[in-house]
Amino acid sequence: MEDINSAKQRVHKIMLTNRRTCTINGVSDVLSFDIHEILLETDQGMLMIRGDDLHVNRLTLEKGEVDIDGRVDSLTYSDTVSHQGKNQSLLSKLFK
Repeated sequence: MEDINSAKQRVHKIMLTNRRTCTINGVSDVLSFDIHEILLETDQGMLMIRGDDLHVNRLTLEKGEVDIDGRVDSLTYSDTVSHQGKNQSLLSKLFK
């Protein structure tokens, strides 16, 4: 099992300004997105962002950065670990 303080693990940080703009670091993948919900795989687990008129403005997976605009209503984490098999379905990752 990997140590949570491993040097390979990036810093996971969320900066939300006035519930309208959001910058997130430590993102491994964007699993799905639409104007009401964005599902991200982060170094700290799955992150679901819900709101209205949500847009992914910038995505740099090499650096693990995502910029989001729109009205953010909620940020919800699940404890799914990112090193689990990529062949698992999205639902099995969320509800494991």
